Amino acid sequence: MKILIFNVKYSENLGDGLLAICLEKYLGKGDAGVEIETIDLAGREAFGTSRNRRQSAIRILHQLPPFARRMAVEYVLGRSLRKLRRKWETKIAAVDAVVIGGGNLFQDDDLNFPLKVGALLDCVRQAGRPLAIYAVGVSGQWSAQAKALFERLYKTEIVHLSVRDNFASDNWSKHFPDGPQAEIFPDPGLLVRHMVDPSGVHLETNGKHVAGICVTEPIILERHASQSVSAIPFRDVNDYRDLIKLLIAGGHRVCVFCNGAAEDQAFANQIIGETTMAKHVASGRVELAERPRTPEELINILTSTNVILAHRLHACIAAYSLAIPHVGLGWDKKVQGFFQSVGREEYFINGADASVRNVWLRLLAAEREGIDALKHAAVLEFAQTGLSHLRQALECRIKNNFPTSSKIYREGITASLDVANHKSLLSRNWI
Repeated sequence: MKILIFNVKYSENLGDGLLAICLEKYLGKGDAGVEIETIDLAGREAFGTSRNRRQSAIRILHQLPPFARRMAVEYVLGRSLRKLRRKWETKIAAVDAVVIGGGNLFQDDDLNFPLKVGALLDCVRQAGRPLAIYAVGVSGQWSAQAKALFERLYKTEIVHLSVRDNFASDNWSKHFPDGPQAEIFPDPGLLVRHMVDPSGVHLETNGKHVAGICVTEPIILERHASQSVSAIPFRDVNDYRDLIKLLIAGGHRVCVFCNGAAEDQAFANQIIGETTMAKHVASGRVELAERPRTPEELINILTSTNVILAHRLHACIAAYSLAIPHVGLGWDKKVQGFFQSVGREEYFINGADASVRNVWLRLLAAEREGIDALKHAAVLEFAQTGLSHLRQALECRIKNNFPTSSKIYREGITASLDVANHKSLLSRNWI
């Protein structure tokens, strides 16, 4: 069985790489007869190959009105998509099935993903290959053009369809009120723990309290926010500096890092590049991590900490998988959706609650409490269940060749766990 996966594996945001590797590993687990290849929707072929023009392009687009941004993106993508489609058509013709996922792929980011996914859906339809859409994120607002591009999935043969959280499920139902209906399965990035030696987690802290602060360029947050920009916490370098000072005063060492995007690392440099911060760096109480270029390098940073603060969804997902306490900052529903799904709503902070002092106190509380072991085991088991369900759907379609037309073949699995009297219905709310 040959499976071709499409996502943004080689994005500078290494969270996409983490989930892509986990998806590859577990979809092909234990069967030498399964061949899996992942193709990056942007045409990248390795980590660290994003173009240097990315930062300036983001800033230029941020200054344009929405209609102009969509026109610019459509113009720039036009030529590259024509080349990519020729490659995709050849690749798809040689496999048994295609998977789209995971990641926030069904979002209207000025037509970037709609154009790419729409072109891919055309290729899948033309090749007549079965399609699975797995654990994707779905944004709430789509332009009419984006909706028309995503609706090309109606002309494909879908054998599995799932989204990653309640918000994505609600958004999917809003965009496709007449179906197809999506199941909910966790982000494959939750299986990051199995990429590392569990005995290595926290060894590098040397017994000291290390707080990891994952920073994100504010323009990124503002461009893709699903809430009022004014309500997004920690968009100012002074908030980070004040938090760092509180953590140091309380006895923590601080590691400032990013998920891999160049613009995020530039923002981290801006935070650290101030006189008082420079003194803390010189004393060893604050460290600016080198920009990670691979998922493994990001994992090494995460496992050097005892508690983490982040806007980035996959910094939080990976931290949870690694059983590292973490606090999430609001800007997009996907972050809130994750914290709700794993029962950690109290460690998600947004709006007026996100004063520097409140964030500091919440970090201390998260570090004291740790990660609930029973819930953690249930969530990771459910993440594996989701990938098993995906694989079963693909195997049934390929081996038995059952007819599906453009409807979804689903078994309607409901997974329940009872671990030491801790009952978890893994359905709409996971936990």
